[in-house]
Amino acid sequence: MRTEDSTRGWPWRIHGDGKTIRPGEIVLPEERMTWPRTIGIGAQHVVAMFGATFLVPLLTGFPPSTTLFFTAIGTLLFLLITKGMMPSYLGSSFGLLAPIGAVTGFAATSGEKLESNAMALAQGGIISVGVTLALVGLVVHFAGVRWIEVTMPPVVTGSIVALIGLNLAPAAWGWVQEAPLTAVITIAAIIVSSVLFRGMLGRLSILIGVLVGYGAALIQGEVDFSTVATASWVGLPTFHAPAFDLGYLGLFLPVVLVLVAENIGHVKSVAAMTGRDLDGLTGRALFADGLATTIAGAGGGSGTTTYAENIGVMAATKIYSTAAYFCAAIIALILSLLPKFGEIIATIPPGVLGGAATVLYGMIGLLGVRIWVENRVDFSNPINLNTAAVSLIVAIANYTWSPAGLEFAGIALGTASAIVICQVMTLIARWRGTAPVPRSGAEAEEPEVTDRR
Repeated sequence: MRTEDSTRGWPWRIHGDGKTIRPGEIVLPEERMTWPRTIGIGAQHVVAMFGATFLVPLLTGFPPSTTLFFTAIGTLLFLLITKGMMPSYLGSSFGLLAPIGAVTGFAATSGEKLESNAMALAQGGIISVGVTLALVGLVVHFAGVRWIEVTMPPVVTGSIVALIGLNLAPAAWGWVQEAPLTAVITIAAIIVSSVLFRGMLGRLSILIGVLVGYGAALIQGEVDFSTVATASWVGLPTFHAPAFDLGYLGLFLPVVLVLVAENIGHVKSVAAMTGRDLDGLTGRALFADGLATTIAGAGGGSGTTTYAENIGVMAATKIYSTAAYFCAAIIALILSLLPKFGEIIATIPPGVLGGAATVLYGMIGLLGVRIWVENRVDFSNPINLNTAAVSLIVAIANYTWSPAGLEFAGIALGTASAIVICQVMTLIARWRGTAPVPRSGAEAEEPEVTDRR
């Protein structure tokens, strides 16, 4: 691999004639096609991230247009901070669903306004995640990523990602109970579309499932359009001021570890596809995502992260141009300035959300399993077995601990369990020579293309 982190991605140069890509060629981050084609690819990236990015605010009660606005701003910042060399769209992070829901109660449904104080406190938690992630990015930029790989070997990373998804299961069931038929139709549409269609459509199964479920909800009279008629066509999104409570830090800070894993996975994925050594940009990517998440939390948007859907678009088109992501961010920004569009999105009813959440939360859980599989985690090793076993049960049962006014729930305790058990057992095993030590991320075989949200 060639090291390219010292170059800049702009001004973008034209790839070939700007109209065609020869067999075996790729469009590099610092290249672009003609602007009409680049804008078209950017629109594809918007469609790819759209379904999942909007699901997060809908599932947590946050304003969809505000979230979209901050994903656009965050993406532009990401491109700037990574010097135009790291193609990525920063969509809504699924890792923050559980802590936001713990604060807001997952009570928001179509036509209801989220309780203002609960939303402000959730925003404060998002800011704490963003600031911490930015600090981690600075440390990685100057000290390298090896210390993260040692602290969080694949068994720990996989456990943390898996336990977040599994901890959310009761929230999905709550929505499904409100409209079981609509939820089942949504689930069926997502499952069928993922194998019925090829290429781009196959990667948009969640979006397709939501559209089909929405149609079913319309037929059953479950959609309320009252807020759409009163919304303006053009205007700024609704912004909200944050509030802070140290008691919620235990809910939010474990998500930092997930975002670290996601960003590192994204950097390695792009490096594998472009044939470049991009490790020098890892710290910048982490810092950029942390800054974007902080800004989003300050204004009322969900936290951000890199997106697997957009990795899929790049793999299919062979176009890794950051110019396409610049166009995607501009398109998303324009859509966020259309309040009526945002209100239409907000009409998606609980049954559809429940169906989508059932699949989505399960996928998050299985992403952790995929990390184990890709890195060949050996569960005959008692270190790996106990690390995963205890942390998953703590999260699924939602163990809680409230010392001195602080609250630590299933995700925080499960995350702590995974890290502590792995490190303590590893130290004992090394001392006694009783079990093989789990491999770090650097020692594990790299997958060809991976990205974890």
